[in-house]
Amino acid sequence: MGTVRRSVTAAIAATALVAGSAAGVVWAQGGDWKAPADAKATKNPLADKKTDKALLAEAKKLVETNCVTCHGADGKGTGPAASALPPPKPADWTSAKVKAETDGELFWKIANGRGAMPPWKHLPDNDRWKLVDYIRSLQK
Repeated sequence: MGTVRRSVTAAIAATALVAGSAAGVVWAQGGDWKAPADAKATKNPLADKKTDKALLAEAKKLVETNCVTCHGADGKGTGPAASALPPPKPADWTSAKVKAETDGELFWKIANGRGAMPPWKHLPDNDRWKLVDYIRSLQK
């Protein structure tokens, strides 16, 4: 009886561990996505060049190469792959929620990714800042 009890206890513990892990993944991907406080305070080094047409053209090319599939050409999160992605769905860059985030928060989210959104740390910092500025240009 002791062996059976240990086996049942181990099975219950394993099931609870798997269920807890799955719940953690769902929470991590479905809850509010908050950047750390230090990221929130990070200043955009291109802030004084946000209206520079050449930089925005470069950013648009980056978006077309890396982001349009999920976020769409209009940045509304309705790209061709968006409907097939699990939650959370791609952000609508024109939304009030994204508009309320600091440049540093957006930069951090682009760099680190979450869920189906991959981290883009392999892009140079300057390119990620250009993406932030492009997102801001859609909010006007």
